[in-house]
Amino acid sequence: METTTIEPPLQALPTAKEKRYDRQLRLWGAPGQRALEETHLLLINSSPGVAAVETLKNLVLPGVGQFSILDPAVVEEADLGVNFFLEDESLGKFRAEETVKYLMELNPDVQGHAIKEPLETFITKDKVFTPYTLILVAAPIDPTILATIRKHAEALHIPLFYLHCVGYHSHFSIQLPPAFPIVDTHPDPTATTDLRVLKPWPALQEFAREQTHAMDKMSGHDKAHIPYICLLLHYLEQWRNDHNGTVPDSYKQKQEFRDSYVRKGSPDEENFDEACAAVLKSLISPTAPSALRDIFNAPEAMELTATSPPFWFIANAISQFYTKHGGLPLPGAVPDMKAQSADYIRLQNIYKTKAREDCAEVVATVRELEKSTGRGSKLAIIEKEVENFCKGAAHIHLVRGRPLQIVLPDLPVTFGDRAKAMVFELTNPESLIGEYIAFLAWDEFVATHTTSSSVKGGKGLRVPGNNDAEFEADKEKMVGIAHKIVDGILNEAGERIEDPEYTEIKDGIEKICVELVRAGGGELHNIASLTGGLIAQEVIKVITKQYVPVDNTCLFDGVASRSYVLRV
Repeated sequence: METTTIEPPLQALPTAKEKRYDRQLRLWGAPGQRALEETHLLLINSSPGVAAVETLKNLVLPGVGQFSILDPAVVEEADLGVNFFLEDESLGKFRAEETVKYLMELNPDVQGHAIKEPLETFITKDKVFTPYTLILVAAPIDPTILATIRKHAEALHIPLFYLHCVGYHSHFSIQLPPAFPIVDTHPDPTATTDLRVLKPWPALQEFAREQTHAMDKMSGHDKAHIPYICLLLHYLEQWRNDHNGTVPDSYKQKQEFRDSYVRKGSPDEENFDEACAAVLKSLISPTAPSALRDIFNAPEAMELTATSPPFWFIANAISQFYTKHGGLPLPGAVPDMKAQSADYIRLQNIYKTKAREDCAEVVATVRELEKSTGRGSKLAIIEKEVENFCKGAAHIHLVRGRPLQIVLPDLPVTFGDRAKAMVFELTNPESLIGEYIAFLAWDEFVATHTTSSSVKGGKGLRVPGNNDAEFEADKEKMVGIAHKIVDGILNEAGERIEDPEYTEIKDGIEKICVELVRAGGGELHNIASLTGGLIAQEVIKVITKQYVPVDNTCLFDGVASRSYVLRV
């Protein structure tokens, strides 16, 4: 009997999981999805916490590994009107358990846990935050307890998010570890093109000369298919001959090079148009950006130990490469261009080969550093990490995390080295610092007012405006606290703001305070939902260590439909 051999498919069909998460895999890839699935997020909630629950919804859907909700409250009538993850049958039951139950229905791959223990006793346990990789805290919360959570998060290097959502206004702040590097920043593809036409290596020079040899005698078809990189190198050689070996440096010289050399070569051909368009962005020296040089000079990169994170070993190795060669490792990508297919493939291989050679040199340096610091083979850095760093070296970003600003009773709000920057924000008409100051005043009010019952706030915490009979008094207190914070900023910075600008600033902040008091601690679901989306986006950036997260405070004004990022 004759048998037939069935060839395996060239590419395996996508799994059910890949189909389910197709869109997000296109954004952060398999490594990012794996990081998300390895995450265990803790939400600390003492109020309906609609924005916080909406944040969880936006993390459960893409497949966060686990989440826990710490909330000792039981479901009341008011909760049903704002929290979509509660039902009438939830009344009288623990809010954490009910919310977890309905959130888990969104994605069977996700595990949810309810913690019904009071926060006051929960935080006293030994190593209580160790299982978690990220903490989300929703206001209102006792500031002394928040300070304890901040302390634990700092010690364990756990990212900590703190959020408010009151009426039409919301805010969240992020506390990241002291050094939080992002290698995969996903820059615009056009910004990653590095052709090295000012510093070509022998293989590229040889290819360019081969392509442009006897260009005047070529057929129109052949000339129209010379890769524009080769055209730039050809005319640069002519420029050097005419200008004592120098290259076009200033903007005026680059214009002259483009118009008097490249464009005159063959003004009607597409590849010459591509060469002209690439002059300004290609004729640049391969200098490391200032942010990367700061990483090279950071103490963590210069003083390596056996337990230093891989990031700093690679940064040190690339710093040595940069010092030696006067440029960063070549990324190796070649943009699309008009050329014969065979020539374009050869050009791609020339760049890829050079990129692999550069990466191999960096890997060798990393191995030497590992050996010199006594880093064991079990901690050896995988080459893929080095390769990723080399490819995106020019766009690496390092966030220096700052502690959360916490308002403590009887202590003034201070901004330290950021005081002068806060004065600038106060005078910047585009800034939403007024919202931030109003929320600080809101926190101070909560810190100094308690109640024996829970009315729109957490048990034992009274939020401004939750009692109609005290509305006017609460409003005056809030406004007074906010004005005191403004004056404190000016005193700390040693600055003055003259009238009428000073009065206008205070009047603007007063209006926001009045709106927060008017809301009485209540959350509008549309604002909470939008805020949950903003926070979830930043949580994913932090978890995957891809894209650049907010540094470090984001404010949203639902009245003007405007957001603003503020570094505090």
